[in-house]
Amino acid sequence: MRVLIVKVSSLGDVLHTLPAVTDAKRAKRDLVFDWVVEESFTEIPAWHTAVDKVIPVAIRRWRKNWIKTWIDGELGEFRRNLKEVHYDLVLDAQGLIKSGIISRMAKGLTIGLSDSTIKEPLATLFYNKVYSVPWTEHAVDRIRELFSRALQYKYDRTQVDYGIDHERIGINPAATRQKQLVFLHGTTWSSKFWPEAYWRELARIATAKGYEVLIPWGSDDERKRAEYIAAGMDRVRILERQNLTGLAQYLVMATGAIAVDTGLGHLAAALSVPTISLYGATNPKLSGTFGERQLHLRSDLACSPCMKKLCHYDGPELTDTVENRVFAVKPPCFTTHKPADVWHRFERLVQNQS
Repeated sequence: MRVLIVKVSSLGDVLHTLPAVTDAKRAKRDLVFDWVVEESFTEIPAWHTAVDKVIPVAIRRWRKNWIKTWIDGELGEFRRNLKEVHYDLVLDAQGLIKSGIISRMAKGLTIGLSDSTIKEPLATLFYNKVYSVPWTEHAVDRIRELFSRALQYKYDRTQVDYGIDHERIGINPAATRQKQLVFLHGTTWSSKFWPEAYWRELARIATAKGYEVLIPWGSDDERKRAEYIAAGMDRVRILERQNLTGLAQYLVMATGAIAVDTGLGHLAAALSVPTISLYGATNPKLSGTFGERQLHLRSDLACSPCMKKLCHYDGPELTDTVENRVFAVKPPCFTTHKPADVWHRFERLVQNQS
């Protein structure tokens, strides 16, 4: 039985689909999956042994110039790749109009979530059959439920396995973790950024405890932040720019990670890397990192979680002192996540997993 998964983006959402693939393969050994995903995330489905063919799509790039995309023939090539196989089922695990259109382009019975349990209800126009899964469940559980009902099997909700084959990311499963800590500091909303001074103080604490701190980056702004955090610290290393597989290799070999609300935090969770995730403006209940060895630190400021991209706090200025310098903590919801406390929680997390 061959099934097409349509889950194109974003990084965290793509990773959230992997446990459902594991469930399905365990329940039905004859299942083979193909997967449509954004070109920047094609590495991820290929890490799972149940995924045969990864079909890249480039909506993010194409929408900048649809005319050029049409003339260059990229869209036509994508359609041809999609129609090469007649699928037993086409599962839209995204629930957006764009994923619905892609699902209907493929050959096969299209299945998705119902209009009352989907982000963009119009996407249901492209489905032959729908299932209702409550909004109150975490994103991982919602996808697992959709797969199980569409493919008619039962699964153990207490067991979560992302199914990532370490050999496919170039790691020997028997390799020993290094005394390293990865800082996953990059994110999208300005309201999610942990203060740079706090990152620097945490780096000072970690290196004093004998850790090497690794700082990845993916943009010029992230590179500048990494340089600020690392300045003058011998055991803080800024990594070369990595693809997802390269970063996964560093994460698997590290003792753990500290993350803000970012897709790379979900990558650490998928790899079962002990991770402290810092939440201020956002709520981890429905879409936080999911899996073993994960700890969410949530702000207790009255306005948190506001779920806003920009901070609208209008109370008195909240300050802290780092390296003998007083500074205003922005976003202020992160005053509840001080570096010393984060480090204490991280040490307990690692000790409990040893």
